[in-house]
Amino acid sequence: MLEQLKAEVLEANLKLYRKGLIVYTWGNASGIDRDKELVIIKPSGVPYEELKAEHLVVVDLDGKLVEGDYSPSSDTPTHLVLYKAFPKACGIAHSHSLYATIWAQAKRAIPPLGTTHADYFHGEIPLTRPLTPEEINRGYEVETGNVIAETFSRLDPEAIPGVLVYSHGPFTWGKSASQAVENMIVLEEVARMAWGTLMLNPDSGPMAAELLDKHFFRKHGADSYYGQKK
Repeated sequence: MLEQLKAEVLEANLKLYRKGLIVYTWGNASGIDRDKELVIIKPSGVPYEELKAEHLVVVDLDGKLVEGDYSPSSDTPTHLVLYKAFPKACGIAHSHSLYATIWAQAKRAIPPLGTTHADYFHGEIPLTRPLTPEEINRGYEVETGNVIAETFSRLDPEAIPGVLVYSHGPFTWGKSASQAVENMIVLEEVARMAWGTLMLNPDSGPMAAELLDKHFFRKHGADSYYGQKK
């Protein structure tokens, strides 16, 4: 079932591992078939060096197991909330990558300091509010998805395809599992650059709005001109 999507989701997960964003099993990637409303996600606790396509799990948007011999990732409920909240997202990634997680643990959004950031994120990478004790105990993974969706009730998830969950770590999304992972890789690099910039110059403020717009919209939107035309 959904063999092409399985291959893409497998490659997305392995790329997170190969790029050094995953330690042990601290993260996952998923993809969705929007027509069938089925999600493919990494199984819980399976080491990345052993991961194969047959280990991947298929669930519906209510979390019901459709195919697979393994339990889905413990973060599956978070992914499902985000697929419902962000209807144009077709892939989601999560990691505990070093620098992005440092920002999440420092309880700080990542400001747009330079053009590398602006090429992918049209503004600061936001930080969610903390979950309440009631939310943590009521349904931690679902409420993690809910607090991300709440954060983007006033933001465009296509213009800013990533978030830092308070005291936790980053989630990213995209038009495919592959793009979600690309956004995760870039978010980690942007987090590292921002950390280094503010260590060197704590007074470095956000980039000019005009430069932010220029770099974002030359790669995204109807008037983009970066790259080759198809």
